[in-house]
Amino acid sequence: MASKTIARPTMPVASEDNAQDPADLLENTLSQLEALLWVCHGEGIDWHNGEGPRQLDNLLWLAADMARKAGELFQLNEKARRAAPETGG
Repeated sequence: MASKTIARPTMPVASEDNAQDPADLLENTLSQLEALLWVCHGEGIDWHNGEGPRQLDNLLWLAADMARKAGELFQLNEKARRAAPETGG
């Protein structure tokens, strides 16, 4: 049986402005969601054999993606905060 192909970016994506195929984005999100649900099931997961290593890799990928997006949101927030006029009160 063939293993699944995961459509990951070869390099970290600097921002969501980069055009990426919606099918690839959907496949990425579904792979990450599957890994998250796998962890939620919890009991009896063998992280060293079978599907375990792939799911762990996808889970770490999800965490890295979320950290990158949070960093981008923080930068956008700081930029907007600095541009907003201060209100006296």
